[in-house]
Amino acid sequence: MTTPRRNQVDLHTHTARSDGVLEPLDLGEQMRAWGSTVVAITDHDTLAGARELLAAGDADAWAAGPRIIVGVEINTAPDDDVRTAAEATDDLGELHILGLGVDPDDPDYEAVLREQRSGRRTRLERILQRLDDLELPVREHLPQVRGGIDALGRPHIARALVAAGHAESVNDAFRRYLEPGAPAYVRRSGIGPRAAIESIVAAGGIASLAHAPWAPDRRAVIDRLVDWGLGALEVHYRGWDEERVERMAAFADERGLLATGGSDYHGDDGDYATAQALTWVPPRVADRLLAALGVA
Repeated sequence: MTTPRRNQVDLHTHTARSDGVLEPLDLGEQMRAWGSTVVAITDHDTLAGARELLAAGDADAWAAGPRIIVGVEINTAPDDDVRTAAEATDDLGELHILGLGVDPDDPDYEAVLREQRSGRRTRLERILQRLDDLELPVREHLPQVRGGIDALGRPHIARALVAAGHAESVNDAFRRYLEPGAPAYVRRSGIGPRAAIESIVAAGGIASLAHAPWAPDRRAVIDRLVDWGLGALEVHYRGWDEERVERMAAFADERGLLATGGSDYHGDDGDYATAQALTWVPPRVADRLLAALGVA
């Protein structure tokens, strides 16, 4: 859904420190050029990109904005506690938990993320081995990124499949090889949603369930996550139509959850402005989040 309104709040973005395309400072420049006012860097399993932008802010590079919230995205597999709460779980898939406003200097939280990156490395190697077995080698096409293999994920493999001529696009690579049920898919290992949520809260952040349009239909699952400390639900998401957003907003309000929202920008489908044309997050969402974090 293309929105005629100029979006200025984006609480879900990724840099090259995880599976985004742009260097953190380059993404920050595009955000500033667009006129963003409040943004969150939510790389997978790392705070490195957010730290780089904060360091640039200390040098007054971002005095004109946007305001940067330190965030993270942790992909978790539903564990037994979640399965117990759900009537059916075979289609639930991973639960993606955003941590918004976490303390970038918390050593305990950094240890959690370090362990997550270790699991990411193991999974990546298993996927690459499956592709080798399928006679679709892509190792030489993997990008050289800061943080090495610990920072790589399925989007990097998808881009390598495209570069090697095995897929037409990143989406095509996922569909043919990397989605659940596809021949090179490997189930994620690492912490479950409870540990992810509790670690975010312990680090001073607010845990938000990301891009989960099924939430209003799985109330028992959401209630279990709330019991563990879930504080927010991603209500506004790139491309969602007004009907879905209204349903998600009503459900979040009913369950006493903050609304969050963002573009989930990675950069594979164009520049930052292109993603913002498909995104609308009302300014009040940022105001309420900042107030809840005590930094308004």
